[in-house]
Amino acid sequence: MIFCKNEEELKLMHKANLVVAETLRELKKHIRPGVTTERLDRIAEEFIRSKNGKPAFKGYRGYPATLCISINEEVVHGIPGKRELKRGDIVSLDIGVLLDGYYGDAALTVGVGQISAEAQKLIRVTEEALYKGIEKVRVGNRLLDVSAAIQKHVEAHGFNVVRDFVGHGIGRNLHEDPQIPNFCAPSTHNPRLKEGMVLALEPMVNQGTYRIKVLEDGWTAVTRDGKLSAHFEHTVAVTKNGPWILSKLDEVA
Repeated sequence: MIFCKNEEELKLMHKANLVVAETLRELKKHIRPGVTTERLDRIAEEFIRSKNGKPAFKGYRGYPATLCISINEEVVHGIPGKRELKRGDIVSLDIGVLLDGYYGDAALTVGVGQISAEAQKLIRVTEEALYKGIEKVRVGNRLLDVSAAIQKHVEAHGFNVVRDFVGHGIGRNLHEDPQIPNFCAPSTHNPRLKEGMVLALEPMVNQGTYRIKVLEDGWTAVTRDGKLSAHFEHTVAVTKNGPWILSKLDEVA
């Protein structure tokens, strides 16, 4: 069942998502060679709690940390630990926050120091694809209009969207209906978008094949060919005036 939110609920969701955006802004200050992923995780948790929020991922289905930190060929769900960032790495930061009964969720990918031209292109195209999808978040459009816009942009630049993980509805629950693929699958439920729907759009884009595998930790997904992957996410509300980006990551660039 897809839940549509009223004006008051959207305001509460906006508050939760602003904490997500502020946390990402804070984390970006600490992205440099030598910092460990567990250090970034501590910074995120302390910051979220200082805003009276609760880390949404910690303990969710057994996940052990506040952040998902995925580096280079890691696609999503990388677990923080002793690993140090290195110059030239690309790092995806995925954060969820629970505040006043509602969830926020967003992600971005950044480079550590100077990165390769191909890595820069991958990051740019993935973020652009997210915004191509957001442009289609309008009353009366269908869900797969969003998916098609993302896929078209990614593939036009020679990259591939991950099939195994998709976006999702969000609200009082971290994951709600509908599932939102970043590609057009004929069997996908394809409802019309209605005012009050809230969608977490999150293209995960691979430099090479779209195929992935999950490591022995049961969480970390990596590209099968070992090539780079990037990830961007916004939580977006469907309104009569068009898309409302509740997690304003453009303000933390």
